[in-house]
Amino acid sequence: MNLVNFFPSRTVSLYMGKMFLVRTFAILAGLVLILQSLDLLSESGKIMAYAGNGDAEVLRYIGLRTPQIIATFLPFAVLLGTILALSQLNQNSEVIAMKASGLSAHQVLAPLLLAAFGVATLSFAFNDRIVARATSTLEQWKKVDYGPLPVDRGDRANVWIKDGSNLISVDQIRGKGDAAQLYGISVYERSGRSLRAILTAKHGVRDGIGWRVDGAQRFDVAAGTITPLAPVRIAEGVRPDQFTLSSITADGLSFGALREVIGDLKLAGRPTKALEGSLWHKLSGPLSSVLMPLLGAVAAFGIARSGKLFVRAVIGMALGFLYFVSDNFALAMGNLGAYPPFLAAWAPFLLFLMIGEAVLLRTEE
Repeated sequence: MNLVNFFPSRTVSLYMGKMFLVRTFAILAGLVLILQSLDLLSESGKIMAYAGNGDAEVLRYIGLRTPQIIATFLPFAVLLGTILALSQLNQNSEVIAMKASGLSAHQVLAPLLLAAFGVATLSFAFNDRIVARATSTLEQWKKVDYGPLPVDRGDRANVWIKDGSNLISVDQIRGKGDAAQLYGISVYERSGRSLRAILTAKHGVRDGIGWRVDGAQRFDVAAGTITPLAPVRIAEGVRPDQFTLSSITADGLSFGALREVIGDLKLAGRPTKALEGSLWHKLSGPLSSVLMPLLGAVAAFGIARSGKLFVRAVIGMALGFLYFVSDNFALAMGNLGAYPPFLAAWAPFLLFLMIGEAVLLRTEE
């Protein structure tokens, strides 16, 4: 049997695909509208608390938050869209008609699986090009309490590291390696647990194994005096990667950028297991949309007159939500180092792929 003959007729395939997509995106629109409204209720007060913020900043927040909500709840919408479409097909005896014409359960589901694969492809591109950038920008905006955003949104912001007993805070880091530049530097000089002085500087660059800062001044805690300083070298032995790779948010990076960061961390001898799991999940996450027609297929087969159609729909929803719980659990275990990265990202997908096939074969009769 060739690929074309595996599908129902062109008319039936387009009919099923359209029914599935319309319901999926209608449910997604409803979820986004409700969840964005609830989220805005909790964040609008914080946005307006910053002097000068108004409706434009609220709209900017909606523009940055909505892609995150879409990315999170698209698989849920696919699951519910699948169950609604298949339930209607079952109730109208259209599934029975297709099976009577000689189509197998997999052939009946083929148009939905193909449409779901298209949704998964669109989801990956959307996550990679839009959601990652929106997440990165929103995280930086939250760090400045919804004030003016840094000029370069690709830079690291609000980084803290420890240098011996001292703490170093940097408002913004641009570039990487020996070309990294620090802006808004604060060095909290401590003796044991006591704060001795605070050195602040406007700008810093790499200088040998340390950092040369200018526009510096030191506040002596004991004397209560501020002393201007000439350009001075600080943070001896602190590597550039300790600043540039200190706070990596996987959700705020595209697939290619995250893979590059993981390579940089490996070269610096830093642990990468959690980030590797997130990298694999950037593929398995969108692909979960392909699972939803398989898990929701329990609603398509069986006689609707038996009164068990609602029960079958609930079983389909339960399987889908159980997958999402398992996926989050496995990813959390991967972040803790309990699961290998590949297993953390792909084990739930492969497990529920087999469960979906088993349920489909069991309920087909």
